[in-house]
Amino acid sequence: MTTGELGRSSYIEFDTLFGIMAPPPPRGPLPARVLRLYALATLDREGSIYGYSLAQRIAAKTDGAWRPGPGAIYPALRSLVERKWARSDVRGARRIYSVTPAGRAMLRRIRARMADAGPGAPDLSLLWAEIAGSADPGEHMLRHLRRHLDALDAYLARRPDARVGSRSLRAEAIAELTESMRRLGGPRARPRRRSGGP
Repeated sequence: MTTGELGRSSYIEFDTLFGIMAPPPPRGPLPARVLRLYALATLDREGSIYGYSLAQRIAAKTDGAWRPGPGAIYPALRSLVERKWARSDVRGARRIYSVTPAGRAMLRRIRARMADAGPGAPDLSLLWAEIAGSADPGEHMLRHLRRHLDALDAYLARRPDARVGSRSLRAEAIAELTESMRRLGGPRARPRRRSGGP
């Protein structure tokens, strides 16, 4: 695969990678492209996997909210092989998939774009809110905030000692929320009147 082909492929795949940029329809299955990229990232992390183990991992990661069947898993893995991002070998009764150098190059490119996105990246979530039929931007943003907080709460319930690098994830989350509360209730908030005041 040439550099140009890699760039075009990463653009095609990248549009659904960020939840804020192109989230899946509410209550729908994860997009096939996101499944493909998740499979690729799992191959990169673990060296090799087979289809059933990938399905189990996704079910565990989503707390059982999505349990992809063979009709979703195997086309995604075959697609990686067709793109030369993975290869497959038969070992015993199983077909095992592993990442290729081209697959690792694709992941590096995607991750570099994610790292470069930063706070200035376009947030298209409000456009998707209208597509989904939500006319109230505030309600849409609050729903997303609650969803992420619920996910964080569930994750910490399973892994109370989770860390961000060397720091406690719980402590970092509380610090982030505290700072957000300060900003939301700070200069924009009206000062409270003292009882008996004017």
